[in-house]
Amino acid sequence: METTKIIELLSYTLPALITGGVAYYFFSLHTKNEEGRRRYLIQKEAQKNALPLRLQAYERIALFLERINPTNLLVRVAPISSEKIDYQNFLVAHIDQEFEHNLTQQIYISDECWKIVLAAKNATIQMIRKASLNPEVNNADKLREAIFNDLIDKQSPSNNALAYIKKEVGELW
Repeated sequence: METTKIIELLSYTLPALITGGVAYYFFSLHTKNEEGRRRYLIQKEAQKNALPLRLQAYERIALFLERINPTNLLVRVAPISSEKIDYQNFLVAHIDQEFEHNLTQQIYISDECWKIVLAAKNATIQMIRKASLNPEVNNADKLREAIFNDLIDKQSPSNNALAYIKKEVGELW
């Protein structure tokens, strides 16, 4: 008699355990799915809000690169004296000031893009300093002329960085 009660108890308990296990599995799966959906919606909303900020950062970096482009820089920033060293330092100071003004934009753009922007800034400064070292350059006007002549043969570092920014912004869409 006891074995029949045990079998009877198992016949009720076993289906209940199987049903409970299946229900637990489906509720667990549903909970994970809902959590993933909520994360996706939150991420989508955050991305929708962040995209204008990122685009604005790319715009400001593009403006920075245009402003430090040697051609634009030399036209905009006139020599303060006839000494080439004074003009060189003045140009570098302008580049550094523009850079510091846009320093916070790095949090909105990719690391690779920021490295390219830094490289363009440093290459522009090096171009100015290299032109200043030329023994034929003995005053500020000759320095301007030497930098302009240097740009005739090659593209400015700013143009290369701008091309990369345009490519990266195109990938945002």
